[in-house]
Amino acid sequence: MSIYKRGETWWLRIARPDGSYIQRSARTTIKKEAQELHDKIKAEGWRVKNLGSKPRHTWKEVVIRWLSERSHKKSLGDDKKHLLWLNSHLNNKHIDEINKDLVDVIKLAKLKSGVSNATVNRVLALVRAILKCAKDEWEWIDTIPAVKLLPEPVTRLRWLTHNEVDRLLKELPVHLCAMVRFSLATGLRESNVTGLQWSQLDMKRHCAWIHPEQAKANKAIAVPLSSDALLVIREQLGKNDNFVFTYKGKSVTRANNHAWRKGLIRAGIEDFRWHDLRHTWASWHVQNGTPLHILKELGGWADLTMVMRYAHLSSDHLKEFAENTKLKEKGRAAVYL
Repeated sequence: MSIYKRGETWWLRIARPDGSYIQRSARTTIKKEAQELHDKIKAEGWRVKNLGSKPRHTWKEVVIRWLSERSHKKSLGDDKKHLLWLNSHLNNKHIDEINKDLVDVIKLAKLKSGVSNATVNRVLALVRAILKCAKDEWEWIDTIPAVKLLPEPVTRLRWLTHNEVDRLLKELPVHLCAMVRFSLATGLRESNVTGLQWSQLDMKRHCAWIHPEQAKANKAIAVPLSSDALLVIREQLGKNDNFVFTYKGKSVTRANNHAWRKGLIRAGIEDFRWHDLRHTWASWHVQNGTPLHILKELGGWADLTMVMRYAHLSSDHLKEFAENTKLKEKGRAAVYL
């Protein structure tokens, strides 16, 4: 029988064109609704067999496959949060039903929840990425809707002067002071500093390394150690057998903590995050003449896009060209070369 009952719920059993069967719950106690779903699924199967149509897939199917194939993503936790929110809008939809109007509804609903444009864009970008994957990689659909992102503020770039750093260091406890000094000498991210182990150091060759799984770009980073960095490391010898930076003999899980924020207040430094130490390190490099392509390698960035944020801090590489419009005296009049 094509539809039948199990308890109070109706179930479907439908023959596929290849001879196999679809057997599933209709998720309803009403026979008419179960029959409508049965007829719809059977008609889709006929179109696939006789007209060459693609089998239809639901958003839920797409999400399950996406999460399975993207399990390595560092941002998978954020993706799951966004997908959970999207359930109320897309969970019962077929992916070929997701059009521009529906995307606009999602955009407006997320905005009304009180989040920033940037957060809305993360949700929209995730929907776009999943649909693009379904189209280009899995060939489950032929077209996808245009997803227009919202405008976002200009990228924030905050860095400290040497005088500000001196003030800050005086206000921090010893273990945080050491990590700040090391961060400013290497440009490493917070997690790479707090998680740094002695096994990642080669003191003879003056270098450290960050493993691919520890790096944001999933690419190993070689970290040359300056004299300042080496001095900080030597001060940590004997405190812990595994981890370089510790507090009372134990590894540090977070540097951006209460003591850090209190130190900023006492030093009179506002609007500054731990990650801005990396901006400070990069800004000092550029101001002291480090070429952008070298800074890219030192910082472990995947391309020059992120590094270009610091380009405006130095004009040394432009000085020789600035003279190209120099005025030249000819008689009493000045003319351009």
